Amino acid sequence: MLLPLHDILAGMKKAIPIVLGYLPLGFAYGALARHAGIDLRLVVLMSLVVFAGSGQFISVSMLASGAGGASIVATVFLVNLRHLLMSASLSPNFQRYPRRALPLLSFWLTDESFAMASAEFREQQRGYLFMLGLFGTAYAGWVTGSAIGALFGGYFRGVTAAITMEYALYAMFIFLLVIQINERRLLAAAFVSGALSLIFYLYIPGSWYIMLATILTATMGVLAEKWKVSS
Repeated sequence: MLLPLHDILAGMKKAIPIVLGYLPLGFAYGALARHAGIDLRLVVLMSLVVFAGSGQFISVSMLASGAGGASIVATVFLVNLRHLLMSASLSPNFQRYPRRALPLLSFWLTDESFAMASAEFREQQRGYLFMLGLFGTAYAGWVTGSAIGALFGGYFRGVTAAITMEYALYAMFIFLLVIQINERRLLAAAFVSGALSLIFYLYIPGSWYIMLATILTATMGVLAEKWKVSS
């Protein structure tokens, strides 16, 4: 029993940096959700059953603006499509895991836990107990931050809450970008994607300019990789 506990604790230890990021972001989400008029229990329930930082921020923003349920679901679905790519990337490392562990790992997968897990797998193969400790601790950190933010959300009103919403959302995506840029090619991809987004923003209405820039950049990356291998 000592070895399984050791693996879980090792995964929990690796999750500490993620938790330190999730606590303030979860707090911001909880406070903003309460400011938008969402019941305390529903704020926490969303973190428990959705567990998608960007999706939850967007949902709160859309609920506050009076958007309908269908549009919120569609928007969150599009925002979280990247999880298909992250899952596909990790799936070869999960093939030997017990099937009973896969639903939890799939549900707990986030950008940050994906980045941490990918870094671990580059060094050595990790067991499912380690990953459960890593992913589960990150999940607990987000839910805890959300609950604390929901409890004290009443202290944030008016302009302060609006500024916090914008800052927290932008800061989260900047953080996700920075932690994954560890090679020149990734830096180049980020630059190309950002430049295309700005160009398309000027000519394409709505939010499709983001999806188009992402698809084009990913396509160029795949072609560049194939060209590199063939040469």
